[in-house]
Amino acid sequence: MRFQGKTVVISGAARGQGAAEARAFAAEGATVVLGDVLDGEGREVAAAIGAAASYHHLDVTSEESWRELVRQLERIDVLVNNAGVVSFASVADVEPDEFRRVLEVNVVGTLLGMKTAAPSLRRSERGAIVNISSISGLKGAAESAAYVASKWAVRGLTKAAAVDFAADGIRVNSVHPGVIETPMVLTPGRSRDEILERHLPRLLVRRLGTADDVVPIVLFLASDEAAYVTGAEFVVDGGWTVR
Repeated sequence: MRFQGKTVVISGAARGQGAAEARAFAAEGATVVLGDVLDGEGREVAAAIGAAASYHHLDVTSEESWRELVRQLERIDVLVNNAGVVSFASVADVEPDEFRRVLEVNVVGTLLGMKTAAPSLRRSERGAIVNISSISGLKGAAESAAYVASKWAVRGLTKAAAVDFAADGIRVNSVHPGVIETPMVLTPGRSRDEILERHLPRLLVRRLGTADDVVPIVLFLASDEAAYVTGAEFVVDGGWTVR
């Protein structure tokens, strides 16, 4: 029960990896606050978790939406910036408005979460922030200009925040998943088998990842077990980036 008595806020928690994180934190004693724009799915996840969870509508691109969520909470001990969107277009083809949309959710959303939650995390005295980046924040990728740019920005923003919040006792780390079986990856028109066939040659662990592969790293970084870890990058990619 590593998170007994602690309040954990997770953005993008209505499905996929965010929902798995919410269930795992609650199982370890946390009061879990799920934020998302997918209200129906988010409420279902919170209801399934039970009394330890609550759902709040959260548009991560809106500072007022973040403020409204924080105003409703007595405390925040852990923030997981999990919300994100993906976009497939090359540098030559991406539309500027689409580029901005991806950066608004993935980067500005992460910034606003940290900025808004900081006063409450500071009062926690041992606050922790976990930002979900990607292996696309460690390397380049074809046909993914906006997504790659955004995830590199989350990586850099994490390091800047680790420095800025050090005096407040707030640790900030990033997690870099590879190809994980979530709704973001398994989009319409891209079957699981097609995705696996495409990526298998790069994987040392010969399968796609699951949310259950990522969640233990998130929980570790949020816990007091990682008390001496900040500004770090944790890669969960089945060995993709080793080669």
